[in-house]
Amino acid sequence: MDGSDRRSLDGQVAVITGGVRRIGRAIALALAAEGAAIVINTKSSRTEGEALVQELEAAGARALLHLADITDEAAVAQMVERVTQLFGRVDILVNNAANRGEAPFTSITLARWREILSIVLDGAFLCSRAVVPFMVEQGGGRIINIGGVTAHTGAYHRAHVVTAKAGVVGLTKALAVEFADKGITVNCVVPGKIGGARSATSGETGGSMPGGGNPLVGRTGKPEEVAEVVRMLCLPSGGFITGQTIHVSGGLYLP
Repeated sequence: MDGSDRRSLDGQVAVITGGVRRIGRAIALALAAEGAAIVINTKSSRTEGEALVQELEAAGARALLHLADITDEAAVAQMVERVTQLFGRVDILVNNAANRGEAPFTSITLARWREILSIVLDGAFLCSRAVVPFMVEQGGGRIINIGGVTAHTGAYHRAHVVTAKAGVVGLTKALAVEFADKGITVNCVVPGKIGGARSATSGETGGSMPGGGNPLVGRTGKPEEVAEVVRMLCLPSGGFITGQTIHVSGGLYLP
């Protein structure tokens, strides 16, 4: 391969949590197209994960499936250890895993509240904490947190999800400040209404927002449109962007 064939992320390694379907899958394909080796994390979706790995490998990418519960501190440490042993580094972390169930506020049990916050917020904390030392040693890296538009608009029957995703915004800013001088950028990408089949944990409506929640552009988004913003943030040209919350929502929310 000569210099003209080199892709922007050749030699880099990206870990994507919740990476087997919808936005996570689209991000995996987008980063692989730029040359990154892809590590797909899922808690239990082995069949879908193996199919995605095969698709990535068929396209010429290096890919690995790793099953792990990202709310388990030891499991996260083992995942990152495996990644660094096999690939020698970790350059990109996309904290995408989430659970978006719906329930009236007074029906949310403490156990369910803690479950949602654990998956969304504890998972992002544990994964970020595990990869940061390697990124510091390498001289830089990219952390992309996938937020939620309802954290900015509010939503019916999603107090637990709204709270967890709002916490992700705070975590993004804190890490961006703390690690900017280490060459690590940290940003939050916030999808709006994204079309396609939803997982069983997403709820029936995807979250009902005040005013109906209709994008200004008059349509729902595509997972690939969210992945494109993540891709841009991971490229060398995205290195001057950090600590930001970037909405990909067709004008559903105007900061």
